[in-house]
Amino acid sequence: MSRQQHKPRSAAAPRAAASTSSGAATRAAATTRAEASRARRVLTPLFTVVALLVVWELVVDLGLIPNFLLPTPIQVVQALVADIALILGHAATTLVETAIGLLIGVALGFAIAVLMDRFEGFYLALQPLVTISQTIPTIAIAPLLVLWFGYGLAPKVILIVITTFFPITVSLISGFRSVDPDVIDLMRTMNASRWQVFLYAKLPAAADQFFSGLRISATYAIVGAVIAEWLGGNLGLGVYMTRVRKSFSYDRMFAVIIVISALSLGLMKLVDLLQRICMPWKRVEGNKR
Repeated sequence: MSRQQHKPRSAAAPRAAASTSSGAATRAAATTRAEASRARRVLTPLFTVVALLVVWELVVDLGLIPNFLLPTPIQVVQALVADIALILGHAATTLVETAIGLLIGVALGFAIAVLMDRFEGFYLALQPLVTISQTIPTIAIAPLLVLWFGYGLAPKVILIVITTFFPITVSLISGFRSVDPDVIDLMRTMNASRWQVFLYAKLPAAADQFFSGLRISATYAIVGAVIAEWLGGNLGLGVYMTRVRKSFSYDRMFAVIIVISALSLGLMKLVDLLQRICMPWKRVEGNKR
């Protein structure tokens, strides 16, 4: 009996080893594919940017576009290095204005979205006004804000709030209304209050769209601050741009444009980090891909 029982065990051992080896190979292949996909997502845009910079340099060096109209990338980098301390000082002012305006804009957009979702009358009354507020060009309203509120911080923050609250409001309203009605009905049959329905059903459903709107608002905030600084002030990237434009220092103009783009990208990455913290399941999905 002992010999008969021993044979199945000895036959099962190779099968288990083969299964373990096959699973390890599958995991290794999946890891390799994931690493290749990540490398492709990084290298493809990097090569594209490098190619554009090379074309830009050649176009100017070959005289297809006069150098006094378009500086070369090397000249832009040299101007950025030469004025980096001054540019960073102006960038600090712009970031303070951006942070204050963005925080107020997000809070205002969130409050308006909650009221429009909670009360149908608010939705009918505010929806046209919210839409109309975005049809007014910011470059047109900025001089009025300077005229009404002076050259200090107030007009810049107000302009940033005007440009940033709309994406938050629209994305949240869309998210709140995307909740499955059956989920709400189920919670109401379980005697859930309106606050509980909002907290456990509507808010999680709107989280993904909220962060999508926040990314847009973050980029709008930087642009809004720069536009407001164009029209008056003593510090800020917009003030710096106005000064170098009047002196026809186009290399410095491009240098500050690079800084503005870097700040916008940095804010977007900060929003991505905040989303990963607030929505850990998105981090798991990203790791699977």
